[in-house]
Amino acid sequence: MAITINVRYTGTGGQARAFAREMASSGTVSMIREEPGNLRYEYYVSLEDPETVLLVDSWTGQDALDAHHASPMMERIARLRDQYDLHMSVERFEGLADNPADERFIRR
Repeated sequence: MAITINVRYTGTGGQARAFAREMASSGTVSMIREEPGNLRYEYYVSLEDPETVLLVDSWTGQDALDAHHASPMMERIARLRDQYDLHMSVERFEGLADNPADERFIRR
């Protein structure tokens, strides 16, 4: 069952955007995307709140997510979060199946 985690990083003075840029430019994002079981790892900037960045992080299942959380990569991410003084809110979604009733609202 796929797991998607939405993490909203909030800071001040552009710190959340700087964090996301450093994650990408340092190669950390690429390395996470190459981890077994990673399906998606992408950052987005909020249009309503420029001090908030959304991370959409998807994994094939709990085992893959647990392995990621146990990896040295998490120590680097935690250090960067502290460096940029970011606060987080987290939402978790598991195995959302496609619903045919939703198709009429989706433009492909």
